[in-house]
Amino acid sequence: MDGFWPVPDALAHLAGRWRVERTVRDLAGGDEGRFEGTTVFRPLDGGGLLHEESGTFTWRGVARPAERTLRFLPGARPGTVDVRFADGRPFHDLDLASGRYVADHPCAADHYRGEFTVRDADRWRTVWRVGGPAKDLVLTTDYTRAG
Repeated sequence: MDGFWPVPDALAHLAGRWRVERTVRDLAGGDEGRFEGTTVFRPLDGGGLLHEESGTFTWRGVARPAERTLRFLPGARPGTVDVRFADGRPFHDLDLASGRYVADHPCAADHYRGEFTVRDADRWRTVWRVGGPAKDLVLTTDYTRAG
């Protein structure tokens, strides 16, 4: 990708329905999985968005339903986001003003580093690198705005 698409207000940009395609590569074992589904960002009472993802995750030839919920709350600065797990625990900050952002999240002994890139008004990507004693993964997710 040559350039990034600046997003002055991440919450306004993300609102709505997105098609999701994710690959999960286990760098230690060599396995690769795939998630296909949708993510809906819907308004939360009091501000922010509820991120609801659902679809099918295929790992080692076995397909299973998968879902997750996150809370995207207004961040410390206008246009930014405070991303939280469904139970309210902090996950990471998000600032798409330049069209690119790198976030870190420690999880027990593992470390998550996510790179967010916005390609245009209807496409963005996350690449999470997860390393530590329990995990050695790369998760690449492409989001395309659903009509």
